[in-house]
Amino acid sequence: MKALIAAGGRATRLRPITQTINKHLIPLANKPMIVYPIEKVVEAGVKDIIINVNPGDQEIAKFVGDGSRWGATIKCVEQEGGPQGLAHIVKNAEPYLGNEPFIFYLGDNIVLGSIKPLAEKFQQENLDMLLTFAKVKEPQRFGVAEIINGKLTRIVEKPENPPTNLAQTGIYFYSPKIFEAVKNIAPSARGEYEISDANTYMIEKGYRVNWIETQGWWKDTGKPEDLLEGNQLLLSEKAAREESYNLGEIENGALVQGKVWIGKGTQLKGRVLIRGPVIIGENCIIQDSYIGPYTSVGNEVEIYKAEIEHSVVFDYVDINCQVRIVDSLLGHNASITSAHETWPLGHKLIIGDNTVIEL
Repeated sequence: MKALIAAGGRATRLRPITQTINKHLIPLANKPMIVYPIEKVVEAGVKDIIINVNPGDQEIAKFVGDGSRWGATIKCVEQEGGPQGLAHIVKNAEPYLGNEPFIFYLGDNIVLGSIKPLAEKFQQENLDMLLTFAKVKEPQRFGVAEIINGKLTRIVEKPENPPTNLAQTGIYFYSPKIFEAVKNIAPSARGEYEISDANTYMIEKGYRVNWIETQGWWKDTGKPEDLLEGNQLLLSEKAAREESYNLGEIENGALVQGKVWIGKGTQLKGRVLIRGPVIIGENCIIQDSYIGPYTSVGNEVEIYKAEIEHSVVFDYVDINCQVRIVDSLLGHNASITSAHETWPLGHKLIIGDNTVIEL
């Protein structure tokens, strides 16, 4: 079995963060998002991985390399014509997938737990398609299952009146018959080739289809608040299965509570309280500050006299301000300083498109 990971798209709902970084390279629990689907499919036994990227995108290929660090072979394939829907991604990748079954994994989805049992079910039942669904609060945002008398009859894409609250998760298992489906559907009203329509085609044609409702955590990271929840889920999972470590230096008087992972060269100085689960990267300075639960701090970050909780701090961020920061995404090289330290007094703002600030 092979794997196709989707890592293209525009990610407009995550601007301004995604104006300077590919969404799938956003760090959650201090690992770029694209790492998680790679790890999941490799753990399920897949060694041959195709990653769909936007035309001209070199960031993903540069980061993943040839895949050898995961014991796999990875090839990045540009989506011809740019983003045109998930079904178009599958169609575009046919020459690389060949006549073999594959896992189609959306690279911006966070899934906790192993997908190996799903791969085994797909193979043991000799299926043409295996879908996974999860109950969600806003099914209008997803492809939703229509179930009549216990039978899956179709998938409805972003319905105004959802037939159920079961949304397609971002993991699909297909036989090569899916290529017939993606070639025989028309663009939707929004001009995209919907994977929901391709899945419905498979159902209506009578191919061997099965589905399950996942009981584990699944998160689509389409909005900033979704990224924060994904980070929280990943840190919770990490805390449940891994022991803490400290590769840095902790001065007397600094307190570390709960599961906390501290990278090489990082220094905790003065009156510091770190309350896990928290992960801190390499070569950081945390001084006279509080870092609260569900916070990820990248590499080369400096934090002075601040409080941060339930946030994602990218690399090279500089915070020197007696404020409390919560539920925040702080991009690379961001600088936050006190308005009382400069003249004239007031809040100095350099704000890009789609920025959200609370003062």
